[in-house]
Amino acid sequence: MQIHSLLRTERRRLDTDVRGAPVLRYEYLMLAPQGAVPDAVREAGFEVLRRANEGDELGLEIVVLRDSRRRAAMRAMRDLKAAAPQSEFAFQHVYLPAGNARAQALSPLQTGGRVARIGLIDGGVDTSNPALAGVHVLPSGCNGKTVPQLHGTAVAVRLAGGTRDTLYAADLWCGDRVGRATLGLVEALSWMARERVPVINISLVGPDNPVLARAIGAMVTRGHVIVAAVGNDGPAAPPLFPAAYAGVIGVSGVDAKLRVLPESASGPQVDFSASGVVDTKLRGTSFAAPLVARVAAQAVSTPSPDALATALRTLAEHARDLGSPGRDPRYGDGLVVAD
Repeated sequence: MQIHSLLRTERRRLDTDVRGAPVLRYEYLMLAPQGAVPDAVREAGFEVLRRANEGDELGLEIVVLRDSRRRAAMRAMRDLKAAAPQSEFAFQHVYLPAGNARAQALSPLQTGGRVARIGLIDGGVDTSNPALAGVHVLPSGCNGKTVPQLHGTAVAVRLAGGTRDTLYAADLWCGDRVGRATLGLVEALSWMARERVPVINISLVGPDNPVLARAIGAMVTRGHVIVAAVGNDGPAAPPLFPAAYAGVIGVSGVDAKLRVLPESASGPQVDFSASGVVDTKLRGTSFAAPLVARVAAQAVSTPSPDALATALRTLAEHARDLGSPGRDPRYGDGLVVAD
């Protein structure tokens, strides 16, 4: 599994939470109005690394703390909560791609529809890839550098390839296997909010995190439509996030015979399904979510209070009921097929 491999190779940089999910070692997030950090937190051995003010876009003021005593993650979190019981803290969880991607030639989907503005939070996008010819890619992250990555490029092709769309592409990894973790994902959402990107695809999965939950909730309230892969840990696995948050459109994957991929997650978080197999080297719910996001982006041109309802209605019109009649935990409200 991706998690086990990452923990093995990056054990100096990563620890785990109580559920075994990877977190940045010695680093924690604190929701701090006006950036205030109680003296008791400093006295407990935590120093301020930096402040991230996402107040205007998401209503969040976040302080990044570092444990100078280098405690195990769970003990450090207990000490933080004991030092400031009225404050809210979170791990810096690491989020991983919801599909595999190995080097290959990518072909754009040939679909019609109007030009759309659409967001992608993933790995770096190779703008020189022929499948993205004509797509206007606006990158964010990596201090202005472009660090192409196979997964991000493959998802981008499923999302906007073959169109004249404008793709807002936030790179969560910048060539680093661990990536920018929870705060990077929140900062990417904040950028999308500033740019008023109406539909955002997230083909990443990880655990529930209170800071990410707040950010997603703020985006939904602002009228952004978020489409996310439900993950590839199988139907018996617990739900993964952000797909399982309220207001997010969760997408499972099917194969060429319209059977749900055996690795695809299952449950109430599945709203729709789409093709999750590009070929033998590209497979997973990562590649299903952008097909759904692409259809939603044709119906929603700007964030608005009714954007989610409009997107869901449009997706239902494009959906084919599969599995048990009506909504079910594997296909959701049906298989979405682009025009």
